[in-house]
Amino acid sequence: MTGGDVTGGDVTGGDMTGGDVTGGDVTDREATGGTVIDGITIEPATPDDRLDVLRVLDAAMLETDAEAVAERIGAGDVLVARFDRTGVVVGALVAVRHGSESRSTRDEPDGDPSIDLHVDAVAVRRARRGRGIGSTLVERAVERAEDNPETDRVTAEFDASLAGFYTGLGFETEHGSSDAHRPDHNADRLRGTRSVTAPS
Repeated sequence: MTGGDVTGGDVTGGDMTGGDVTGGDVTDREATGGTVIDGITIEPATPDDRLDVLRVLDAAMLETDAEAVAERIGAGDVLVARFDRTGVVVGALVAVRHGSESRSTRDEPDGDPSIDLHVDAVAVRRARRGRGIGSTLVERAVERAEDNPETDRVTAEFDASLAGFYTGLGFETEHGSSDAHRPDHNADRLRGTRSVTAPS
């Protein structure tokens, strides 16, 4: 998986093709923890969704590791966008939790490590693009991070052409990514950060 690449949602192949969450009312579905947009439910992935998640990511040409996706599903860090009428997975977001000890000593006076929720990949099937599904997947990940008192920010790494997508979702962006040591590193990548506040 490549960090924070958004393909197929509101953003495809690095170009913005849509806007914010539009095209319908968004309501919380309390019983399942899902969010609904025009017949699409955003909810945590189950182990039965693993193959569908891999197919969505693969169709978006995102680098995927089946074992890593299965682990992230088990940890509760994968969200799916499911078409209500058929149950088909039309979008997916894979996140990874990282401890941030270097920040904890600076930001946390008691030295408790803070946790970042890193958006590793977001993808939406081509037929469902431009409906706000990609935006809603990211927003739902942020909401879930806000519900976890140990998580204090959501991060993503993405191509510069996606800056508008992430800034529109409240992320602050800066040049540079944490994978600068990799041989396939792209200097045009940005890092986005959105602080979250757990409910009191």
